[in-house]
Amino acid sequence: MTTTYRPPRDSLWFVRTRRYTLFVLRELTSVFVAWSIVFALMFADAVRGGSLPEFAALAARPWMIVINVLALVATVFHTITFLNLAPKAMVVRLDGWRVPAWMIQGGNHSAWVAISLLIAYFILRSP
Repeated sequence: MTTTYRPPRDSLWFVRTRRYTLFVLRELTSVFVAWSIVFALMFADAVRGGSLPEFAALAARPWMIVINVLALVATVFHTITFLNLAPKAMVVRLDGWRVPAWMIQGGNHSAWVAISLLIAYFILRSP
C-alpha cells in the first residue's frame, strides 16, 4: 500500500483569492439568514401568543439591534450574490436564443426590488 503525500491544509485558503473569499462569505451569511427566519418566527409566535410587549422589549435591546442589523446586511449580501448566480445555474432559451446573463440577473433583481417595495408599502402605510 502506497501513501500519497498530502500537504497540510491552510485554514485561510480562501483569503488568497477574491472569488473564494466571496464564496465563503456568502456561505457564512447563511447563518444570519437562518437567524432572520428564527427572529421572524419568534415575532409571529409573540403576536399569536399575546406576548408582543415582551418580544418588543427583547428586540429593543442594543445587542439584539446589532445582531439584526448585521443579519440585514448579511441577508442583502446573500440575496444579491444568490441572484447573481442564477444565470450560471439555469440556461434560459427563447425560440433557440439563449437569454443573456444580464437579462436574467436584471429580472431577478427587479423582481426582488418590486416585491420588497410592495411589502414595505403594506407594512409602512398608515392605518
